Amino acid sequence: MKDLIIENLKSYNFEGFITIAKLKNNRAIIPQMPGVYLVLRLSESEPQFLETGTGGFYKQRNPNVSIETLKNKWLKGESLLYIGKATNLNTRLSSYLRFGQHQNVGHWGGRFIWQLADANDLIICWKVLEDIIPRDYEKAFLQKFYEANGKLPFANLQK
Repeated sequence: MKDLIIENLKSYNFEGFITIAKLKNNRAIIPQMPGVYLVLRLSESEPQFLETGTGGFYKQRNPNVSIETLKNKWLKGESLLYIGKATNLNTRLSSYLRFGQHQNVGHWGGRFIWQLADANDLIICWKVLEDIIPRDYEKAFLQKFYEANGKLPFANLQK
């Protein structure tokens, strides 16, 4: 199943497929280009949600939500947890990773990821977009996901 998901995304020119733990220590491999990125959970085990995650308190706002909120947002059997966009993938993903290390940086989107006990094992991949506006691609991707699942990915809170 895992290999099938990755191979399917690779056929759409996604690359990376690196755990958050490894990416935290090697951000230089992330392209300095516009694009979209995905956060994947390839484990088939039930997720364990944390009362207090590792997200930063940007502008003194608590990034944590109730476990009930997380459970209600969870899509059982779905590997795609978050779809994000970036004018510069390296800058945006670096910010996202720092936010997940309790740092007060402006990356409020996708914050539910940091309340997963296995957040460091999640996979990040990206697609460079040179001729497409990242927001347009992200919006279309979110719309297709919504049409197929009746709701947005776990950590996406708006279309």
